[in-house]
Amino acid sequence: MKYTKFARMKLICDSGSTKSAWCLTDGTTPLHFTTQGINPFQQSEADIISILMGELLPQLPVGHQINKVYFYGAGCTPEKSPIVAQAIRTAIAPEADITVASDMLGAAIALCGHSEGIVCILGTGSNSAYYDGTALHSAIPALGYILGDEGSGAYIGKRLVGDMLKHQFSESTRELFFAEIHETQSSIIQHVYREPLANRYLASLSPFCARHKEIPEVRDFLLDCFSQFFVRNILPMTSELRLSTRTINCVGSIAHYYKEEIAIVAQKYGYTLGTIIQAPIDGLVQNI
Repeated sequence: MKYTKFARMKLICDSGSTKSAWCLTDGTTPLHFTTQGINPFQQSEADIISILMGELLPQLPVGHQINKVYFYGAGCTPEKSPIVAQAIRTAIAPEADITVASDMLGAAIALCGHSEGIVCILGTGSNSAYYDGTALHSAIPALGYILGDEGSGAYIGKRLVGDMLKHQFSESTRELFFAEIHETQSSIIQHVYREPLANRYLASLSPFCARHKEIPEVRDFLLDCFSQFFVRNILPMTSELRLSTRTINCVGSIAHYYKEEIAIVAQKYGYTLGTIIQAPIDGLVQNI
């Protein structure tokens, strides 16, 4: 697809810790691209520039002129957002009007547009907030995969591998797990404690549960992981913000692949599932 040279275009991104989904559009024809995840808590400005120049720039059409950039990403707090904005300006869009905000706000816009609702991210990491149609209100911090991120891929992977190594699963399930991941205790320790981006590594182990949900102890494990998400995030947020809504809207790969288990846990605590989407980029393109 070719754009007219110097067409006025906007670039929209939804970025998690593992993958970034990009869309370049002139208002009629969208072009979609993918790069590795961008998270300013885990990557320096130089790292982000390298990703943008090495992975995104070669995919952009020749003669493009980006006038507006909307970047919604993991780790894009008010303190860290300027790092991403400057990297974008340096690498791909020197004259653009750049907006950088949290992936939570991006999820809310994708899920709810300009309507209110409880919105959740369940991907490599997890987060939740109340969206009033314009702004986010959150009483409970996500805290990342070490202190929080309950129900996320990294959280499931962290608990899963810990329980496997500490013999909390049956011998047959443990044998199946290690046969599938082709790892040893030593190599797992190496990945988690001595190599960067341990959250991505741990999240990469969580699909074992999706493949073997028919095993009762695996299903029970999943239900407990999602119960922790509700108990430690949704329930206290509902109480502290005095929310009347009990509908949960979710984005992310974990929400997509485990929506049956999430629905069971939601009902247990008096909630229902609303909109579930695997990736928010299409909703962002539609609602921005």
